[in-house]
Amino acid sequence: MSAAPHPRELLLIGGGGEMTLSVDVAVQALEQARARGLRTHVTNRADTLAATPAVTAAADTATAVDFARPGDTADWAAGRAADGERPALVFGVREMAQEAVAATAHALELPGNPPAAVRRIRTKDACRAALAAAGFRQPAVRVCRDASEARAFLAATAGPWVVKPRDGADSAGVRKVTGPDDLPAALAQLPDREAPFLVEEFVDGGEFSVEGVFVGGSPRVLAVTAKEKLPPPYFVEIGHVLPADLPEETRRSVEETVTAALTALELRFGLFHVELWLTAEGIVLGEVHVRIGGGWIHRMLPHVRPGLELYGTVYDDALGLPVDLPARLPAPERAAAARYFAPPEGRVTAVSGWDAVRTHPAVLHAELRVGPGDVVPGFRSGGDRVGAVVVGAATPAEARELARELVASVRFTVEPMEPVDAVDTGDDVPEVRVDLEPRPLTSSFRISHMTIETVDHLRLRLLQGGRTVGEGEITADSGYGQDGPAIAAEAEALAHTLAAACDDAHHGADGADPVAPLRAALEKAAADGVGAPARMLVEMAFLDRAARRAGVPVWRLLGLPEPGRVRLLHTVPIGEDIPLDGRPLKIKLGGADDEQILRSLLGVPAPLILDANRGWDRQDWERLHPLLAELAPAVLEDPVRDPALLPAIRAALPGTAVVLDEGIATAGDAAFAVGTAGGLNVKLMRFGGILPALDALTDATEKGAARMLGCFLEPPRAIAYAAQLAGLCDWSDLDGHFWVSEDRPVPSYGLDSDAPGIPRIAYTPEPARGEAPAI
Repeated sequence: MSAAPHPRELLLIGGGGEMTLSVDVAVQALEQARARGLRTHVTNRADTLAATPAVTAAADTATAVDFARPGDTADWAAGRAADGERPALVFGVREMAQEAVAATAHALELPGNPPAAVRRIRTKDACRAALAAAGFRQPAVRVCRDASEARAFLAATAGPWVVKPRDGADSAGVRKVTGPDDLPAALAQLPDREAPFLVEEFVDGGEFSVEGVFVGGSPRVLAVTAKEKLPPPYFVEIGHVLPADLPEETRRSVEETVTAALTALELRFGLFHVELWLTAEGIVLGEVHVRIGGGWIHRMLPHVRPGLELYGTVYDDALGLPVDLPARLPAPERAAAARYFAPPEGRVTAVSGWDAVRTHPAVLHAELRVGPGDVVPGFRSGGDRVGAVVVGAATPAEARELARELVASVRFTVEPMEPVDAVDTGDDVPEVRVDLEPRPLTSSFRISHMTIETVDHLRLRLLQGGRTVGEGEITADSGYGQDGPAIAAEAEALAHTLAAACDDAHHGADGADPVAPLRAALEKAAADGVGAPARMLVEMAFLDRAARRAGVPVWRLLGLPEPGRVRLLHTVPIGEDIPLDGRPLKIKLGGADDEQILRSLLGVPAPLILDANRGWDRQDWERLHPLLAELAPAVLEDPVRDPALLPAIRAALPGTAVVLDEGIATAGDAAFAVGTAGGLNVKLMRFGGILPALDALTDATEKGAARMLGCFLEPPRAIAYAAQLAGLCDWSDLDGHFWVSEDRPVPSYGLDSDAPGIPRIAYTPEPARGEAPAI
């Protein structure tokens, strides 16, 4: 009798990693192979095989082979093939295994990507060079071997920048720097401090990824995913929404750019995940991967495209079976979103709300890997994630909001791991409570690159005996890169630390400066990478507490001049009618109708503040220059993307103050704005609070620069907090609360500056000096 033929085999190189997401991906890949009658053989490092029993259980056979040495894996597979154990196809789901997958497929003459092409995209700087050579937009990048080379690159290019490993994953070791002073901390975060690393220009734009599969060697786009990340300096993804809510024209442009790039990079097999930014200049491609994206995208895609089998599609194509995927797919008709938990650092003592989340009917997947007694690390890379929620919904907006709400509904009680030494941590240490609530705006707010509909309202309270003794309040909008739940987690962790470090034992004695220890602690938090919105929220609460204890308003505690009447600009978002009530008008520009809007302003009897949000390039400026010269605006804010144009703009408009806003967040940024534009717009949410903002304004005043005090869409308490600096500025653009609260717009307001703590806005009638009445 002749021997029965061996069933066709899938060789899955690299198996799955130890993270639950990686295990889930590998198990799905094996199950979809088994459903096609394929025998499955998994290879991985011996220790990882032992640590991932679910993967080995899903496979028919497992062998310890180190995928980190692609040549050894290919030789091992070739030896098996010579002994009659030749696989029908070779595949891998892990990033670090892709070179071994390509080398093995090439050695066995099976379908796969060219090894050189995979090696090129796995080397980030080589991929950037290849994309740039093919005509795709890319940020400047340099391979550096030490800090001196990195400093030289910073000196030769426009910042800010990003420091990252040359070969890595999960955003490990990726950190934003704004100048040479930030370099030591960024380099200390690199996983391998002896290896060469990359420094590249920071790309300012919304982040997305494109997911797809190769069929017959050609890329087929399955969906575009919107990314949500923690605020810099780190770049850890906190959530995804699929499909991205993009205009049809933008979606098509993204798909065409990505498919062209994949073709230019000579990729042709398996799955792909391509990262990109949508910037004012257009699409800028990021990293390219020949595997499915992380963030539970492998669970989200089959939900939005029912019946899709990601890995099965690859197998069918490789085996010559029919694949029903047209060259251009319609946009998905339903949506999904994933969101990660980001509890504060420390030891978990209690978790509430989890059962209601995991049993919610819209949940596609939910996991939480920490409970009472577990230690939560800092959230600095994908490896620090402690759980996630994946949901399905009818629209991207509904999916995003539901995922955010479910994650926010799970409350973690965490105690610090290492109490501060030599600090009295007795009964006087306040309790910290942070609350988050999504809130719709009273009306849509449109600027050059986005429209805002909702914000996250965050409130941090310091409690003693159940009584509020200090309070901070802000709002966060993801369109500006402000992630509400992540900010809440950062602020809560920082407040717990400061509750001890800034206690009476340090600043309660007679004659002691109550602000100095808070300033020092916040400066350390900034150096440690705590985001500016979280620092502002904490600073508000602790300065409020200190001022209440001293029996004075915050402005007096800080030695500021008494705030007078705050006279506002009248902000006019893109697309809204321009009022003619005599108030200074802040006109949002940066759109296709700028010339028409500017013409409509000719003859308007009010000071004009024109804000293009970096919406103009050189051609726009040259086209609009005659109109701008005729209008002679009082202020021109963020006119162009290229700072090299600013000297010419200042020379052409000698009576106009030019100020920079976008990206002005540190003392170094402020100095750049003063030096290149002659003015700056200070926003507390960007600087991290009133203390660093005061420093920037003081320096600008000493240098004779134009000073504007601005805001985001923020609650009245945050606006009043910022308004304490209005007396130091030429212009106050502090009307963001009119979109967030029920407060009616007025041309000016005062502050109730007598009560201790943070003042409140006082909508008292105008003094009888002929000023415009309140509306």
